[in-house]
Amino acid sequence: MSGTSEGPTPAADLIRPVVTESDAKAPGGTDAVAFVPPHPDPEPDTAADPAGGDAASYRSAFTAAPLAMAVVDRDGRIATANDTLADLFGGPPGGLVGRVAADLLDLSSDPRTWHAYREVLRGRQAKLRCTRRLKHPDGHAVWAQITVAPLADGTPGVLLSVTDISARRELQAQLRHLQMHDPVTRLPNRTLFFERLSAALDTEAYTRGGTGRIGLCFLDLDGFKAINDTLGHRVGDRLLAAVAERLTRCAEEAGYTRSAAPLVARLGGDEFALLVEDSTGTEQLADLAESVLTALQAPFDLSGQRLSVSASIGVVERQAAGTTATGLMQAADTTLYWAKADGKARWTLFDPERNAHRMTRQALASTLRPAIDRGEFTLEYQPLVGMADGRLSGVEALVRWNHPQFGTLTPNRFIGLAEEDGAIVPLGRWILATACRQARRWQLEHPDEPPIFVSVNVAVRQVWDSDLVADVAETLAETGLAPHLLQLELTESAVMGSSGRPLRALQALSDMGVRIAIDDFGTGYSNLAYLSRLPVSVLKLDGSFVRGFQYEDSGAHASPADEVIVEAMIQLAHRLGLTVTAECVETSAQAGRLRRIGCDTGQGWLYSRPVAADRISELLACPAGQAAGNP
Repeated sequence: MSGTSEGPTPAADLIRPVVTESDAKAPGGTDAVAFVPPHPDPEPDTAADPAGGDAASYRSAFTAAPLAMAVVDRDGRIATANDTLADLFGGPPGGLVGRVAADLLDLSSDPRTWHAYREVLRGRQAKLRCTRRLKHPDGHAVWAQITVAPLADGTPGVLLSVTDISARRELQAQLRHLQMHDPVTRLPNRTLFFERLSAALDTEAYTRGGTGRIGLCFLDLDGFKAINDTLGHRVGDRLLAAVAERLTRCAEEAGYTRSAAPLVARLGGDEFALLVEDSTGTEQLADLAESVLTALQAPFDLSGQRLSVSASIGVVERQAAGTTATGLMQAADTTLYWAKADGKARWTLFDPERNAHRMTRQALASTLRPAIDRGEFTLEYQPLVGMADGRLSGVEALVRWNHPQFGTLTPNRFIGLAEEDGAIVPLGRWILATACRQARRWQLEHPDEPPIFVSVNVAVRQVWDSDLVADVAETLAETGLAPHLLQLELTESAVMGSSGRPLRALQALSDMGVRIAIDDFGTGYSNLAYLSRLPVSVLKLDGSFVRGFQYEDSGAHASPADEVIVEAMIQLAHRLGLTVTAECVETSAQAGRLRRIGCDTGQGWLYSRPVAADRISELLACPAGQAAGNP
């Protein structure tokens, strides 16, 4: 040991060093060393010379000083120590003399501190300051701030001072605990959770050993808001604390066969997380999630009130390498949303494919409105054919999105998104105007043919969020299309039960001469008595009934009940003065059976797939407007 005397440290240690920590890092304490560059030697002060008459006074001050101090010689051994230092270490001052200071205060435990200490001993550095956690002979820990500085006037050796900062460190620890824990459940809070998560994802953490994987159960209590709102926040807080106790027990049980139990944290509100470091695979996380659901099934008895609560859990388990805290939490949050959407009171495992679909939906939703302005939408038209004569009587306008990244998208990919964010209103106006303008153009281009009507789909949100009646009236006036050549389609679930503004709008449109059709009839919540009071003129039977027809040229499984149901609905519609259109007509046998039971209009691939407007013009130019056989 350079700079210290040879030979073993005396056996009768008064104090034994334990863990090394320091002041330069967070208040929690890790090791820090302060290096102060040497200053030029000051001019000798002859007025205060320790070697002179004031030497006794200096020694008296040194001995009685409340600061623990010792003089260390060039060899690194304690030459003299005061009573305060001896009291701090639990022994007489004489017992410290001759001790190697570096061993006594654990200054050689890390290379950086050891190098700085030797530099001070050699006079190459002005000062060293560091923090150590030492063990007192009676067993308790002592946090000490150690300062080493050269003696004045070039006197050989250094002055070592030790300050007991245990009380300060304890206060810091208490404050950190309060800062890092939730006051309601006493669990680690969001800050501490993310601190632990970031540490677990640090490269050094998972390369030291273990499985190199990480797992997370992210849970949310089902219906907790209702409990808070009805019973008050005090009951809600007690419920959260009781849930925290059960989650902690689940974590402890899961950690019995492992080196550490999962970390349980409250992230805020009624959200909790269980973090599993060095997870072994999805099965381990699934077992943990299942145990949590089971633990929460039993009712909670809170001061005489019995409450039941369930949880939805998002489960993520993956390799720690390449994973970020943000990415892991986003995946867990998405999976939790899936568990809620799938029915609550369950756990759901993260699915990359399902997540990719969700990301696509988000990308579409964010670009939908600008796409309207950029003109990325087009219309195709599918013929509606009279079952009796095979004539083209109308078309249904179907919107397509020519997306620059995802190609041509059909309505099922984006109409739901448009309804969610309200973009259906401007998109619906564009579809209505474009379809009416095209229908009028066909009428003018083929004046000798009976004009065909155009059918446009309308979402309920268009009725609520816009003045649909005014939009239709304005469009008809601008395009010159007669009202009876426009048909508006609404789904059965949207029309049935309509009251107030939607019903008034439908009635006003009907009074205007516009035809109202119920789309996908037979799949919603049909109220036949209410149907008779709605201003509806057309029923469009859902294709699922037509597909179940028994027909001769196919080996498909027959469903005689579907044919009976369809025939009954057609007869009922006719008695109510309504016409019937069958969707998804794909074979001539289906068309023949529909014709025999009285269906008025057919739509499907037997006649044509959705096509561009030019193709409809060609069909209108055919003799007698025949559309059948034009797939």
